[in-house]
Amino acid sequence: MGLKGFRKNRNALHLFMLIAVLTVLPCVVKSGYHLLVLNLIGLNTMIVVGLNLLIGYAGQISMGHAVFFGLGAYISAIVTTNVTGAAWLPVWFPQWVVPWVVTFAAMVCTGAVAYLTGIPTLKLKGNYLVMATLGLNIIFEIVLVEWDTMTGGANGMTGIPHLSVGRFAFNSDLRFYCLVWGATVLTLIVSLSLVSSRVGRALKAIHGGETAASTLGIDTQAYKVKVFVLSAMYASLAGSLYAHYLTVITPKSCDILYSIQMVIMVIVGGLGGVWGSLFGAALLTLLSEFLHIVEKFNVVALGLILMLVMIFFPEGLLPGIRRLIGKTREPTLALGPFMDSDPLR
Repeated sequence: MGLKGFRKNRNALHLFMLIAVLTVLPCVVKSGYHLLVLNLIGLNTMIVVGLNLLIGYAGQISMGHAVFFGLGAYISAIVTTNVTGAAWLPVWFPQWVVPWVVTFAAMVCTGAVAYLTGIPTLKLKGNYLVMATLGLNIIFEIVLVEWDTMTGGANGMTGIPHLSVGRFAFNSDLRFYCLVWGATVLTLIVSLSLVSSRVGRALKAIHGGETAASTLGIDTQAYKVKVFVLSAMYASLAGSLYAHYLTVITPKSCDILYSIQMVIMVIVGGLGGVWGSLFGAALLTLLSEFLHIVEKFNVVALGLILMLVMIFFPEGLLPGIRRLIGKTREPTLALGPFMDSDPLR
């Protein structure tokens, strides 16, 4: 069996194990708070997987992905609160379909925004790209706060309807758990298929060097924009689900700190690894919940964690731990162009 076939079988095994664990967890976890945390892990995983495709594979650092999360959340919130139950909707049209249609429309709109902003932004490199994406996040926050007639301003929006199918509403932590992790597993499957395809190899080549990739006939700009759009649509889906789950959304839910947290999750899980994204999202989400106890030192703690990981585990925490216990024989380089930093990929 070739290496590619081995990886496919290994990924299928890990997917089966993940689904088995996700099936058993609700039987063990009874607390509503613990289910809430599990749901947040699923939402964060969707964003981090897409962001890892952009950073870990294409080598394009984005510090503004909370914008796309916020776009999905606010588009869903604004439209559904104004359309659901509206008198002008046809009597025969099922009301429960509206939030689903809006969620899909929000993904399309967010993808369009990512495409329009990605064309000029992704021509930048290094620190300039980081500053551009940070600036996008700052502008988005200002718009959310100042456009209070539409977004509710700093107080945000409430009364967002739950998603439902007929009379079955996803209005509990357990019901939403099934929905969010179903979507998360789907994004994992799509991403694993992508990175093992020709597109994934092209993205790795771009990460290694755009000039060298161009000489091989790879349209580097087109690939960068496409993966940027895909990662933005992942974040939009997570944002829409988040809004319909908590039925409230505020500008603080998609601020710069959230963008930074997503990047830290990518780095901790391991750059260039899909399964590492799940690990990083789970670890940092659990840690963030714990750090609520010392909220004033939240940012300091996250910075310290990032610093320690970059010093002692530059390839990521998960592959670093496996390297220490001897399961990986060859060391990997942080941000390496053709690295296989995530041994579970």
